[in-house]
Amino acid sequence: MVDAIALTIGIVIGAGIFRTPSLVAANASSESIVLLAWVVGGLISFAGALVYAELASTFPHPGGDYHFLTRAFGRRLSFLFAWARISVIQTGSITFLSFVFGDYASTLFPLGEFSSAIYAALIIVVLTIINILGVRQGTGVQSALTAIEVLGVLLIIAAGMIAPAAAPAAATASTPASSSFGFMMVLILLTYGGWNEAAYVSAELRDVKRNMVKTLLFSLLVITTLYVLINWAYLRALGLDGAAKSMQVAADVMRLAFGETGAKLIGTLVAISALTSANASIFTGARTSYALGRDFAPFAFLGRWSGANGTPVHALLLQAGVSLTLVLFGALTREGLGAMVDYTAPVFWFFFLLTGISLFVLRRKEPHQERPFRAPLFPVVPLLFCTASAYLLYSSLNYAGKGTIAGIAVLAAGALMLPFVNRQSDRSS
Repeated sequence: MVDAIALTIGIVIGAGIFRTPSLVAANASSESIVLLAWVVGGLISFAGALVYAELASTFPHPGGDYHFLTRAFGRRLSFLFAWARISVIQTGSITFLSFVFGDYASTLFPLGEFSSAIYAALIIVVLTIINILGVRQGTGVQSALTAIEVLGVLLIIAAGMIAPAAAPAAATASTPASSSFGFMMVLILLTYGGWNEAAYVSAELRDVKRNMVKTLLFSLLVITTLYVLINWAYLRALGLDGAAKSMQVAADVMRLAFGETGAKLIGTLVAISALTSANASIFTGARTSYALGRDFAPFAFLGRWSGANGTPVHALLLQAGVSLTLVLFGALTREGLGAMVDYTAPVFWFFFLLTGISLFVLRRKEPHQERPFRAPLFPVVPLLFCTASAYLLYSSLNYAGKGTIAGIAVLAAGALMLPFVNRQSDRSS
């Protein structure tokens, strides 16, 4: 169970916690609202993880959401989900992480006006080439990189304690009169992202019934505590307005506590963290595209595996092409990372909502299926997750920007293909 807890913490804590807090602060009216929102984010993540834990333990399958949605709603919806993964969700996540890398790499070696976008594009190209060549990352390296991420969080918490406290500031034009709580939660749940993957890990525990809730509860309790503390550190050192205006919030706090050396150190750690997360997203995303090519005839070219290097080359190249297009979109709109949040959030929460609903559908459709783990307090916990997902879907649409319109348009393009899609084989059962 200890190994599962450590792995869960490693999956969830990522580069986003070093960047999205400034976006959250920009949409908050007070520091207490910021900290409350991060606690609520932990509770929603826990409810969602319990839902995914039941699905993962009952229907174990490497396809995850793809498999659950197919069993619950049929093959056309699974096509739409696979389309969304390759065109919006996974590629948007890769681009988001690449912009995080670009923001912090720019603090070390700035490249001009479009420095962040240049770095983001460069890292997508380099990591795609590495994956095409079939270079594998050992588990020891992954563990070390996870330790670097946690170390970065602890360093910033310490820096927040050491740095002189920011002077209380009166409300300014840049401080909203009221909090955009829904959009804050969209950003926060993005930063908690990975708890669904953690549920798959927990589903492989030896004594699932006994250990599942303990593992998920303890893991997310540790993560929530760290996230609340690091946001307290940001707010104590920079104040709400200072955190909202910061483009490299972690580096700014470290600079106040330890000078320029501290800023460069955390910039390096965050860049490594973003690099690691982006590489993992590129690796897993290409496998989803490969599955799409294997299952649906119009995308058969994606289902070809390179025998020489053991990689889905065409899937990796298409994924890189979409991601680079999104980098260009982020650069042209001058919203960068924010544009990627807008682009992915509505589609992301739409399918999360459907996955939550699938638990109810599958309990009804397959009542006799053995369930090693059941979400506790049914139907309260699944309903809480579905309600939260619906609210976050509404919020991501309510605060729509250019990126939101683009993401919905791309999903609609996939929906228009549904009448013409024929599956090559019956592989979903």
